[in-house]
Amino acid sequence: MTSTGSMGSVGSDGADRYTVISADCHAGADLLDYRPYLEKRYHDDFDAWAATYVNPYEDLVADTADKNWNSERRIAELEQDGIVAEVVFPNTIPPFFPSGSLMAPAPTPEEFRRRWAGLRAHNRWLADFCAAAPGRRAGVFQILLNDVQEAVQEIRWAVGAGLRGGLLLPGTPPGSGLPELYSSTYDPIWAVCAELGVPVNHHAGSASPPLGDEPAARAVYMVETTWFSHRALWHLIFGGAFRRHPDLKLVLTEQGSGWIPGVLDMLDYYHGRLVAAATKASAASTASTAESKFGAGLATSMGKGPSEVWRDNCFVGASFMRPHEVPLRDRIGIEKIMWGSDYPHDEGTYPYSREGLRFAYARVPRDEVAAMVGGNAARVYGFDLDALDPIAAKVGPTVTEIAEPLAEPPAGATSPVFARGASVRVW
Repeated sequence: MTSTGSMGSVGSDGADRYTVISADCHAGADLLDYRPYLEKRYHDDFDAWAATYVNPYEDLVADTADKNWNSERRIAELEQDGIVAEVVFPNTIPPFFPSGSLMAPAPTPEEFRRRWAGLRAHNRWLADFCAAAPGRRAGVFQILLNDVQEAVQEIRWAVGAGLRGGLLLPGTPPGSGLPELYSSTYDPIWAVCAELGVPVNHHAGSASPPLGDEPAARAVYMVETTWFSHRALWHLIFGGAFRRHPDLKLVLTEQGSGWIPGVLDMLDYYHGRLVAAATKASAASTASTAESKFGAGLATSMGKGPSEVWRDNCFVGASFMRPHEVPLRDRIGIEKIMWGSDYPHDEGTYPYSREGLRFAYARVPRDEVAAMVGGNAARVYGFDLDALDPIAAKVGPTVTEIAEPLAEPPAGATSPVFARGASVRVW
């Protein structure tokens, strides 16, 4: 497949440099700083809630928590890491949520009302945060799925406010009480995102059901969390969302990328098998088999097959891409892959993103690297490479640097990309 993207820029030292855009970073306001962004009718409720709220996440109460909202610090640290722009997913706790909003669908109408107010406050804070670094942040705005028309109104507001990172699609985990993502209930959401040209993003961790507190829960979560996130892909494909909205873009972020070729093969297999059975039963005017019943109407409702939908409509936010995934890039689609540092998370590559890029992309052709580390994200999220290339000429990693294989992991690195056993490459 053809690669796409900026070939980078030439620094004052004469070195060719990559223009790196992280397609996966996280930010949010400090808890009390959300208050001015809430509608005034929620201020008393917020004061009472905030007075007793205990943040469950150590990194959000640590001295380094201001990485989430300190604009100047973020720019400095990202530039130090060789990154000139970022796609900004949420991270801190919005008003009225018990934990991160990715993992907390509203359980009751009253909680939906309060949490919806909290997400709208986050979106308004995010618009200001992105405006503080013009052209360098694509903010991903949030909705809830309980009220589709409210969600559509918020999408229109967010895009009008300059949040061009697109929609963060919540999960519909088992037990949520929400229609599944393949439901036509959500068509107005797909329609407005396609109309406005912003992607639908689905981030890992947003669709897992609660697992309780048993000792095995954390291990089971690690095994299952990306699979639950992958489900959005086949739900939207088999649900026909891309046939009805051919301009819709879906981005699957921080879910790995090595799984994609195998899953597409599986989806193509089931699609072909079920459509063939239904077509045969219809043509022969014979009694329907169990298999033909499963495939009835599928070809008409879907239009294209799964691999064609992936080719035309889907992308992967390949956070801290691992070396064993890189040889699959042609099967995934080089023009589909968008590297991300996951700043400021501990599992992210900061402050060793240059090393992470070397580990993954050493000896990969320059034009392919340029596409995966910046060019593709610029195209999907609307970054202006002409404006970013001069910054990259000062801070971006050099082509020569990234081409050199990494001899050993950097001391103190916490990203799993460098962990023994996380890749087929052995130190």
